[in-house]
Amino acid sequence: MKTHFSPKNNPRVIIIQKLYGRFYNDDEQLSFPKHRFKKFIKDIVSGTIERNDLILEEIDKSLGSGFSFVNLDKLFQVILKSATYEFLYKPNLSINIIIKEYLNASNFFLDSSQTRYLNALLDNVGKKLRS
Repeated sequence: MKTHFSPKNNPRVIIIQKLYGRFYNDDEQLSFPKHRFKKFIKDIVSGTIERNDLILEEIDKSLGSGFSFVNLDKLFQVILKSATYEFLYKPNLSINIIIKEYLNASNFFLDSSQTRYLNALLDNVGKKLRS
């Protein structure tokens, strides 16, 4: 199901783009243009960057030793990191809402088989972190 948002209005799409640029493009300057969710976007992007090491530890613990985060597609890495940040630091947002929002955003970047895999990863991490 496609959202009625255009990609540039979807806060999670913006979060993914900002983080992808920050993690994989050394020249990327972070800026946050006017947006009705600017505070939320800035919070998730900044928090994910600041707590990157802790987030990676949590992802590793949640997905287990047989799983290789570094072998994941870079886009998956970014989505997993930002969603994990939200699982950890946005307790007022339910796991299901966070996952649904990232899956909606991922439709702009991924095909449906990749989205199903992402769904399984997010579900796994979310349940372990919130249990």
